[in-house]
Amino acid sequence: MKNKKKLYIETYGCQMNFSDSEIVTSIMLENNYEVTNDISGADVIFVNTCSIRDNAEQRVKGRLREFYTHKKRKPNLIIGVLGCMAERLKSRLLEEEKLVDLIVGPDSYRDLPKLMQTVIGGSRAINILLSTEETYADIKPVRIGTKGVSAFISIMRGCENFCSYCVVPYTRGKERSRNPETIIEEAHNLFEKGYREITLLGQNVNSYHWNENGWYFAKLLEKVATINPKLRLRFATSHPKDISDELLYTIAKYDNICKSIHLPVQSGSDRILKLMNRKYTRDWYLNRVNAIKKIIPECTISTDIISGFCSETESDHNDTLSLMEIVGYQYAFMFKYSERPNTIAAKKLKDDVPDKVKITRLQEIIVLQQKLSLKSNKNDVGKTFEVLIEGESKRSENHLSGRNSQNKIVVFPKENKKTGEYANVQIHKCTSATLLGEIVQNNE
Repeated sequence: MKNKKKLYIETYGCQMNFSDSEIVTSIMLENNYEVTNDISGADVIFVNTCSIRDNAEQRVKGRLREFYTHKKRKPNLIIGVLGCMAERLKSRLLEEEKLVDLIVGPDSYRDLPKLMQTVIGGSRAINILLSTEETYADIKPVRIGTKGVSAFISIMRGCENFCSYCVVPYTRGKERSRNPETIIEEAHNLFEKGYREITLLGQNVNSYHWNENGWYFAKLLEKVATINPKLRLRFATSHPKDISDELLYTIAKYDNICKSIHLPVQSGSDRILKLMNRKYTRDWYLNRVNAIKKIIPECTISTDIISGFCSETESDHNDTLSLMEIVGYQYAFMFKYSERPNTIAAKKLKDDVPDKVKITRLQEIIVLQQKLSLKSNKNDVGKTFEVLIEGESKRSENHLSGRNSQNKIVVFPKENKKTGEYANVQIHKCTSATLLGEIVQNNE
């Protein structure tokens, strides 16, 4: 097609947002657009947004103001906001600040070509309707920045957990799962194209279910794992309430299902967990952790932690620290609580922990996690791991970087290995973030 227009897209937030950007790119490429990394030459700028924390929204707003400076120089430039901020801030972005021409929610990407025509015709356009059925199962995503090694597959959308602090159920709607046959086909095609690692995605990925023929997450995981033993399989993000023994035994059964589970706890205090509406207790969570360690001894566990949730006391905070010690997390995503408008917490609970206290507690959590990460990595010194090579090390073109099954970053001298290959690497030393070693045996 002649005279293709240029699309520049930026993505913020979770892995699901990056997966959605690949869907958006596919739709736009089918409608006479091509992707550019040069923002100054773009005809369209999309920013795929995140609303889970206030600082994420503030970063996006700052970028929108920067994008608007390009529009002053190029009046026909179209600026669009996609994803989770679309529904939350539609009026402000379109009418008050007038920073954007187009607002599209996460279930309305198929409508982009029509909405673009509306904008080209001189009007602003919006579609933020949530769907109970949309999964984009028939759209082949355009893989962005993957180096042809790793890829995401979205297997379900939406969330119905209604954790009191979380905006996701309101921005992404009800849970719905993809037809498993479309997932297996997509995974098979990716392997045939040379991809060697797939991450199955969902807001609550292990609650996946497809009523026909009794499909559930453990069964889907097993089917994808059997495509080829050289295809690694990960998943994110799991909810503790849905980590069943059956799922754990499935992970243990297959070498190519990675031995790493992200299990967000948010708090170690029963009182806070109840206020958060997390649907489990501290003891129940630790029971699941013990099951993981028993059934998959080599498995690492990572987590999410919020400091300073509504009414959190020093005792509650200490419960979180003690739980971290008991579990021994490999790594954690750690944040201070920021109230999100229209959530249950915003409506019913008081954000009464002073910001200074939130920051102090968060720093204590970060310091402890650094110690736990270093301890975990020190335990791997002397061991040999199969590493999937993802590219050159950030610090040296003579070194390669990849991850092992436990989702730990491993850096080692390049020798004759290439991106996308496997290498057996013996670990000689470590930092809290990285394992360092050397190739001990070529893997054919």
